[in-house]
Amino acid sequence: MKYAMIAAAIFTGDYFLKEHMEERQEIRGKKELCRGRIQLKKYHNKGAAMNFLEKRPGLVRRASGAVLLMLAALWFLSRKKNPCLMLGLSLAIGGGASNLYDRIRKGYVMDYLSFCTPWKWLNQIVFNISDFCVIFGSLLVIIHGWLSCPGKRR
Repeated sequence: MKYAMIAAAIFTGDYFLKEHMEERQEIRGKKELCRGRIQLKKYHNKGAAMNFLEKRPGLVRRASGAVLLMLAALWFLSRKKNPCLMLGLSLAIGGGASNLYDRIRKGYVMDYLSFCTPWKWLNQIVFNISDFCVIFGSLLVIIHGWLSCPGKRR
């Protein structure tokens, strides 16, 4: 139950952050936080990560939905077996569901966070909280798989 609550909290929290940014932030404007290291700016991402396949939004929606269904199936099959796996799946499902909801409802995903770093390629990427949950959750699932795979470790 607690893992379902984690997924629901991610979905709900990011939903309200996206709505807040949609209503209050100008499309070209940005607001700097943490001495300019973090920037809030509205960005409509019509594709997958970094606008990949932006000209094929239907394909992106279907692929996102298929991956989300596979994660949900794994979540139901793995319930109560391993906290690391369940947390990872819950984070990825909550974040993925939030972004898929945006794709279906609006035709794009609302991204709103970017960073000022020494790496120019990273500065150009705009994220949302769901993106971080998907990334971190996926890493947890991979770590769980790596640690639980017998014969692969030394």
